[in-house]
Amino acid sequence: MRYSVFMPIPSQTSPEFILSKYRTMALAGCMAALALVVVLGTALEAAFFNRGSLVWLIAAGILPCFVLLLVFWFGYRGLKRTLIEAEHQRREHVASINRDALTGAMTRGYFLAELKTLVRRSTKTPLAFLQFDMDHLKSINDGFGHAAGDAALLRFAQVIAKAAPDAIFGRLGGDEFAIAIPGIDSKAALIRLGQHILAELDNPVAHSGRDLRLSATIGVAVAPEDGATVDVLMSKADLALYKGKRSGRSKVVAFEAEMLAEERHQRFIERELRTAILLNELQLHYQPVFGPRNEVVSVEALVRWKHPVRGLIPPSEFVPIAEQGDLIDKLGEWVLRRACRDLEHLGVPAVAVNVSAAELRREGYAARFAKILEVAGVSPDRLIVEVTETAPLRAGDTERVNLRALRETGIKIAIDDFGAGHASLAYLRNFPFDAIKIDRTYIANMLTSRVDAVIVQAIARLARVLDVEVVAEGIETAEQRDAARQAGCAAVQGYLLARPMPLEQCVAILSRDTHVASAA
Repeated sequence: MRYSVFMPIPSQTSPEFILSKYRTMALAGCMAALALVVVLGTALEAAFFNRGSLVWLIAAGILPCFVLLLVFWFGYRGLKRTLIEAEHQRREHVASINRDALTGAMTRGYFLAELKTLVRRSTKTPLAFLQFDMDHLKSINDGFGHAAGDAALLRFAQVIAKAAPDAIFGRLGGDEFAIAIPGIDSKAALIRLGQHILAELDNPVAHSGRDLRLSATIGVAVAPEDGATVDVLMSKADLALYKGKRSGRSKVVAFEAEMLAEERHQRFIERELRTAILLNELQLHYQPVFGPRNEVVSVEALVRWKHPVRGLIPPSEFVPIAEQGDLIDKLGEWVLRRACRDLEHLGVPAVAVNVSAAELRREGYAARFAKILEVAGVSPDRLIVEVTETAPLRAGDTERVNLRALRETGIKIAIDDFGAGHASLAYLRNFPFDAIKIDRTYIANMLTSRVDAVIVQAIARLARVLDVEVVAEGIETAEQRDAARQAGCAAVQGYLLARPMPLEQCVAILSRDTHVASAA
């Protein structure tokens, strides 16, 4: 792998400039010597010799001129070798003091200087640019220690060096890297290279008695096709990278022109959503959860956004965009404040709000949550926080610290979409949840799939042993409701029983329903 870095130096001291000056001086010296021979020969002929001897005098003078030219030539060759070697050593020295100590990659500034030069030359020699974002490096550091994190970074650098030995390798940030490969503009070939790198990263490597598996998301762009400047090229690769992250990570995605339209749409959603929060244009709909005697034991608050021009925009479209920045904090705060305000009118024992993993990653989130409840005058035991399995809950993680702090205030914590992820049992082992909401896919299939039916029964039994409430989500038929009840699900929720409704409609229905559990 190439770690040397091209650094522009003053033209008056560059090898090319010095050699050019040397060539000019050598040629001028030889021409001056030849002219001197001609002048002297003419003068000597006029003074002492016959006219026919001039040719002989010039011929005799050319010989030392030729010798002088040879001296200049060999001097030029020697000087060229010396200057090239000195420049090589200078570059190696510059690179050695501007490499990342752990991975050997160029530091950000020097990598970008090299990349700028290569992009400028891309009109003659195309350039491939791959941007890497290591997945879950923070989780490795937090869960297994910084030694494991360093081992992961070193392993990552070794895989890149083996897969792309001629690439220029740089570290852009803590878990962000990039490589530049001159002479390649085939995105299909670059995708194959990226997939090979991901396959190598997935091979387990032993570290301190553990198997270390790595993954990354890769964005691909080429110059000059996708960008003729460093900023444009990197922005295109960044767009491709984040599309890969949104589609599940551990992906290789090449930039396509359609991504620009997606980016404009994302910026539009972000801008309009920020305005909607400030102007109170969002709505909360409430879906009841029914207990074993068909009484309403709680309602789930679900945010809705009816845009004045585009109409109803589903949460699946705007929540992921909000999660990419600080907008998710503003959205979550708006939902919590509105749910606290509406709880007085609903007259139910508790209201559940969905909390994003991005919110839980913020230090001090639990304290801010509790402060909102205090200002609203709502008892913490009337709030349920629903989290999905996407939030890591390792010891010491900010997410786990926040959830524990929330639970200590009296707020109930529920796992939403239980069974949809890959860490269900680990979740129950690592944190004392108060409720489990079984994912709707199991409920939908339990009448036709014996495996799904057994899974629902097993979750219900496990919940009883752990003294945890269990809710069956997505009930759409009476048969599903009855099967869920028989499997041991004490509470049910779904379109069969009640759809999400605006506050006024929900209050009207609940006021007619005498089966509402008494509020605490």
